[in-house]
Amino acid sequence: MIVSGRAKVAAVLGWPVAHSRSPLIHGYWLETHAIDGAYVPLAVRPEHFTAAFRALPKLGFAGANITAPHKEAALRHADVVDPIARRIGAANTAIVEDDRIRVTNTDAPGFLASLTNGAPNWQPATSAALVIGAGGAARAVVAALIDAGVPEVLVSNLTDSRAAGLVRDFGRPARAIAWAERAGALSQVRLLVNASSAGLTGGPGLDFPLDRIVPETIVVDLVYDPLVTPLLKGARARGCTAVDGLGMLLHQARAGFKAWFGVEPAITDALRERVIADIERSRG
Repeated sequence: MIVSGRAKVAAVLGWPVAHSRSPLIHGYWLETHAIDGAYVPLAVRPEHFTAAFRALPKLGFAGANITAPHKEAALRHADVVDPIARRIGAANTAIVEDDRIRVTNTDAPGFLASLTNGAPNWQPATSAALVIGAGGAARAVVAALIDAGVPEVLVSNLTDSRAAGLVRDFGRPARAIAWAERAGALSQVRLLVNASSAGLTGGPGLDFPLDRIVPETIVVDLVYDPLVTPLLKGARARGCTAVDGLGMLLHQARAGFKAWFGVEPAITDALRERVIADIERSRG
């Protein structure tokens, strides 16, 4: 990595931030392209976010990724909010343009890129979908699927009221279904997406019976630690195409890197292997 007095600098703002793989990903691309630049993690307490965020132009940052718990606050304190971020209700990428901060959300296009790469035969116009979860990731997935032309997007969450709230925000073709009805809905869809944190290493597992799934269904799990979740294992055992969550993590990072450093990076097997190795090391 090259860092001179002319280096372009970007960051990730979160609390906590030590778990973020963004420095590894962007650092890899900086090395690959021999760019005079740096990407650093900034652990910013919620009560300090406004001051830290608004200081990005003054400190000479090209921009930043925004991670939990700051994604909604970034919308309130940006100078310009892209329509996709406004629609999703969260921003994950900030770009400094002169003295102004523009925010956007790259999770939706990142999800679509990962899905089409992992399941190239996916046909959105004939693939009703079931999305599990109702948080920021689920909102990005629902927005992406609607924009892609999916005719019906079912949303189910452990707390039914949260799924209903998400659907009210997006409208048709999104439709909420009760958590108790989630398994029965499998016969209606050809795409299943876990956009919740259930299944994450050290957390609660995803309670989702796959007895009614058909082999033509594509199953996506946005969890990437572990890379192969119990949901994906079960889907593969039933002959389904399974897409892991690492692809979305990598694809959502590309737009920010291009905006900050002027190069559109590639997602290579070497990069995936480096991130996977880091995940395995983190488990001790």
